Amino acid sequence: MRLSTNVKPISYLKSHTAEIVKEITETREPLLITQNGVSSIIVQDVASYEQTQQTLALLKIIAIGRKQIEQGQVKTMSEVFTELE
Repeated sequence: MRLSTNVKPISYLKSHTAEIVKEITETREPLLITQNGVSSIIVQDVASYEQTQQTLALLKIIAIGRKQIEQGQVKTMSEVFTELE
């Protein structure tokens, strides 16, 4: 996915909203909207947004886990099982 291939000015968004919603929903490709020639917003479908948020949450969990490992905040498997019993 390259945002540089799907760029429209805000005036296009205003005059073709229904068309844009249909296209983005079907293709699941985001649309970069410019205002005064400068990148302003990204428009994307809900499913893609939710998937991105889930991916970010998982990456955050992984980063937290790595940090805990680096800081030595780990337990052996037998310690965990003992605590569970």
